[in-house]
Amino acid sequence: MTLFNGIYPFYPQQRKISFFDVDLMIVIIVFLTFACSFLLILPGIRGRARLFWFVRVITSLFIGTVIVAVNFTSDWEVGYVSTNTTYKSFSNAVVNADIGLRVGLAGVNITLTGNPVHQINETIDYNEQFIWSFGTDYDEEYHEGLQKGLPNPILYIAEKFTQSSPCGLHIQYRISGHYASATMWVAFCTWLISNVLFSMPMFVYGAYMILVTAAFMIFSLVSFSTVKNSPMCAIQFGTTALHTVFGGSFWLTLATGLLCVLIGVLVIMMDIIMPEKLKAFFNLDEEEEEEIVVEEYINPHFLKTDAFSPPPHFTLTIKNI
Repeated sequence: MTLFNGIYPFYPQQRKISFFDVDLMIVIIVFLTFACSFLLILPGIRGRARLFWFVRVITSLFIGTVIVAVNFTSDWEVGYVSTNTTYKSFSNAVVNADIGLRVGLAGVNITLTGNPVHQINETIDYNEQFIWSFGTDYDEEYHEGLQKGLPNPILYIAEKFTQSSPCGLHIQYRISGHYASATMWVAFCTWLISNVLFSMPMFVYGAYMILVTAAFMIFSLVSFSTVKNSPMCAIQFGTTALHTVFGGSFWLTLATGLLCVLIGVLVIMMDIIMPEKLKAFFNLDEEEEEEIVVEEYINPHFLKTDAFSPPPHFTLTIKNI
């Protein structure tokens, strides 16, 4: 193997993949559009109902955004290490770099950033993603990385998740990720049903459904966390090991699930203890009927037919809903 213009064979210049997932950005934009649309009609709501309406809509949209967005994030489990490591094959060059591993429900994301970024006449700044979701072949993506000549640390970590690896990480993370994603989508469906029930005079049923939403979110967390209890292969760089912990998406999902539990229990308790205040919160306290009795009208035609029968009285009742 010889150099060609200072570049080793099979190693083109490094590429940098966008840190943000396109699907994730679409989800965020869609929910922000809904939020802005609801906020535009907020000034048209009178009195304290404006504050109640604002709290209900923003809280509901937040829960829905989290449920959908975490399916596309890659930080359910994260790990970082700073070490000296070889950079490329067929080279003895050693670089100091920060290596990051982020595991999501659909795949892994591996980062390699030089410390400093410019070393050995190159810019060391990589962000590579390997997908194992339905319709994709993780091993094929790994072999594409080999053909592109990705740096050794990235290929070393990516190889741990291949199907042929003795670590068995691929089947563990892929199955747990699939089940976690499936339960999150079921939670999204129950969230939609709860919103429909909360928009009608069926608060208790809406509370029950939001509790079901929380239950499916907890099931998703349990499904993903089972991987941590399995024996893991060590990811070792010399004397330094890369250890992973639960990431932001995991804890955000847990916090949102607990929020759903709090909302469901609170609504059920209010329906038992103070239902009138609960109706006021959902803007249904104005259902009280206001009867307006108008002037009695006597039709002479009826007086001629039966002198002993009382004249008909007409009363107009208006419901102020």
